[in-house]
Amino acid sequence: MANNLAGFENIPQTIPHFCFESFRRHNKSDALAYKIESTWNYINGEAVIERIKRIAMGLAALGVKEGDRVAIISENRPEWSFVDLAILSLRAVNVPIYTTQAVEQIRFILENSGAKMLFISGKKIWKHAENAIRSVEQLEKVVFFDADGRPDDDSRAVTLADVEKAGDEHRKIDADVVERSLAEIETTDLATIIYTSGTTGEPKGVMLTHENFVSNIVAISKGLPIRSTDRSLAVLPLSHIFERTVFYVLCANGVSIHYCAAFDQIASHLQEVKPTIMTAVPRLFEQVYHKIVKKGKSAGGWKTKLFDWALIVGQEYWAVKDNHGRVSPSLAAKHALANRLVFSKWRDGVGGHLRFFVSGGAPLSKKLSYAFWAAGIPILQGYGMTEACVTCANRPEDSKVGSIGTPFEGIEMKIAVKDSEVLIRGKNVMQGYYNNPEATALAIDDEGFYHTGDVGYVDTDGHFFITDRIKDLFKLSNGKYVAPLQVESLLKQSPLVSQPVVVGSGRKQVGALIVPDWDALKEAMKDDGVDVSGSREELCENPQFIKRVQRDAVELTRELSDYERVKRVYLLPREFSIDKGEMTPTLKIKRNVIDEKYEEAIDEICGS
Repeated sequence: MANNLAGFENIPQTIPHFCFESFRRHNKSDALAYKIESTWNYINGEAVIERIKRIAMGLAALGVKEGDRVAIISENRPEWSFVDLAILSLRAVNVPIYTTQAVEQIRFILENSGAKMLFISGKKIWKHAENAIRSVEQLEKVVFFDADGRPDDDSRAVTLADVEKAGDEHRKIDADVVERSLAEIETTDLATIIYTSGTTGEPKGVMLTHENFVSNIVAISKGLPIRSTDRSLAVLPLSHIFERTVFYVLCANGVSIHYCAAFDQIASHLQEVKPTIMTAVPRLFEQVYHKIVKKGKSAGGWKTKLFDWALIVGQEYWAVKDNHGRVSPSLAAKHALANRLVFSKWRDGVGGHLRFFVSGGAPLSKKLSYAFWAAGIPILQGYGMTEACVTCANRPEDSKVGSIGTPFEGIEMKIAVKDSEVLIRGKNVMQGYYNNPEATALAIDDEGFYHTGDVGYVDTDGHFFITDRIKDLFKLSNGKYVAPLQVESLLKQSPLVSQPVVVGSGRKQVGALIVPDWDALKEAMKDDGVDVSGSREELCENPQFIKRVQRDAVELTRELSDYERVKRVYLLPREFSIDKGEMTPTLKIKRNVIDEKYEEAIDEICGS
C-alpha cells in the first residue's frame, strides 16, 4: 500500500480508530496547530487523543449515546476536530452547520436532524444564529468553545470546559465508557448527516457512514503522494465534505495540520506555515492570480514588460506540456529564465515549499491553471460532492488541465448515454437522504449509481471532464443550449471581473451580470483618462465603464460558438451574497434567485 498507510498492521475500519492510531503512531509535536493573536500553538498526537477522549467522556456524562445527533457550528479550529472525533467515538452522529448558513436553514437543520446538543464557537456565531437556536426546543445543551461567548440568560448554555470537567468526574464512575464505545463501532454506523447547501428548496441531509469515509481515506491515500513530513493549511470550512474528508486523510497519513479560521488570514498563514500540500477552491486561485497580475503590471517600465513576457512564455510552455508535446530547447530556455526572474516570486508568495494544491468545487480556467503550473505551483483539479465524498482527481504524474482527473481506486464513474450525466458507484456513496426516501430514490438508481446532476464526458485516457450542472443549462429563444459555468470560468480570467453570472434563459442572446473588481476597474479607467469619481451605482451606469468590462468579456469568449459568446454585460455595484439569498453557504450561485431579482437587467442585455 502506498504512503504512510503502509505503517498500519491492519487498516482501521472506523474514523476514530484511523485518526487515533495515526496520532499515536506518529505522535508529532505539531500534529495540530492553531494561531492565537501572533503566536502559533502546537498540540502533539498523544495530547490530541487525550483531549478528544476527555470531551467524549463529558458527552457521555451529559447523556449522549449511540445514534444521538450532535451539531457543530464553528469556524475552523482544533475544537471542531476534537468534538467531531469525540462524537464519533460514542457512536453518535455529527451534524455540521456552516457558519454562513441562513438563520432559517440553521433552525431547519437542527429540527430536521433532531439534534440534542449543539457546539458553537462564540459570540459572533451566537449573534448570527441566536434566534434559530433559542427556538429549537429539543436542544438539551448549547456548548460554547469560548467561555466569554456563553449567554447568561439561557439555562442550556455551558462551555466546553464544563463538558470536559464533567468528563473528568464521570471517569471516576465509569472510566471505560469511551473505550467500550470505540470497541463497538461498526463500519455501517452513521457518522454524519451533512445538509446540502441547496441552490433550490430546503437542504437535504446526506447520511454518511464510517465505511463511506474510511473507503475514501484509503483510496485517496493510495492515489496521492501524501507524506508524514507534509504540512497542510486547513482553509476551507470543516463543515464542508471536501475539507472534512481531507482532514481525515491527512490525519491518517501523519500530516501536520494548521487551522486557518478566516480567508483574510491566508496570506500571512502561508508565509508562516509554509505548507507543502493544501486544498482550495478556484475562487482563491483567481484572487491570487489577479493580485499577482495587478502587482506585475503596476511595476512599470521594463519590469512590466518582463512580467508580461513571462506570462506568455508560461502559457506557451505549459500548453505544450499539457498536450504531451515536445518542448523546444528555445522555449525551455525562456521558461527557465522566466522561472528564475518572475515565477520564483510566485512560489515564495505561497510559502515557497508547496508540492501541490488540490482544487475542487468549481472549474478553473486553463489560463489560470497554466500560469500556476508554469510557475511551479501544481494545481490538481479534483471532484466530489456531499453525497459521494471525494471521487477523483488529477495526479502529479498524470494531470490534464481542465479535467477532474481519474477516479480513485474502488470508485466507478461513467457517463450516462441518455443525457451525459456523470454517475458514481462505490463504497464512498451515501446511504441516502435523512428522512427523505423519495429524494434518495431519485438520486441512487437500482444499480447503485448516484446521479450527480453534472454533465460531462470522459476522454480516451480515462480523464473525466465536467461541462456544467444539468439544472444550470439554459435554452436561448433560438433553441440552443448554453452551459453557463464554462463561460463564467472564461470571464473570471479578466482582472476586472470579481463575480460573473452568465444569463439569457429564454432570451435572444447570452449576457453577463458582472460585479467588477472595483479597484482594478477604476485603475484601468484612470489609465484611459476617464473620470472615476462617483458612487459605484453611478459608475455602473457609466457607458465607458460598461464598454471597458464588455470589451474583456467579448474578447475572452470569442473562441466559443457564436450563440455562447457574451455580447453585453450589466454591471452591479456589490458582490452577490449569502445573506441576500443569492448564494449558498458553499458560494454557489442560486440562479433562479438571480434570474428573478435581475429580470429587467437581463431583458435589457439579452433581449426579451
